[in-house]
Amino acid sequence: MSQPRRKWSEHQVEQFVGNLLRFGVLSATTVVLVGGILYLIRYGNSPANYQFFRGEPTDFSSLEGVGTAVLAGRRRGIIQFGLLLLIATPIARVAFSLFAFVRQRDLTYIIVTLIVLTGLIYSLLGGNS
Repeated sequence: MSQPRRKWSEHQVEQFVGNLLRFGVLSATTVVLVGGILYLIRYGNSPANYQFFRGEPTDFSSLEGVGTAVLAGRRRGIIQFGLLLLIATPIARVAFSLFAFVRQRDLTYIIVTLIVLTGLIYSLLGGNS
């Protein structure tokens, strides 16, 4: 026989969400810091040229491009990965909240959270293109 599912208390959900956000921000900060330090070690003495604006390379416009850059050890790729972790943190929070509301069987919050999560994912995947 299976055990009945125990509902999570609001305090448990809030505790987990707080830890999730804390871990996400600390992880992202660490990755960006490491990438920034590596970048400055390599390019810190190069003179800056502010006459021309050069946007982000097209390599970093996709998750695959960022992953390839990180695996190749490219410093800017590491920084970009840290920024993606920072962006993913609140999305993970909303996804976990959806899971918690499903588990608590709270239909109103399930619907609202699904709408928010759909909007976040749509905008992240390039809804403006």
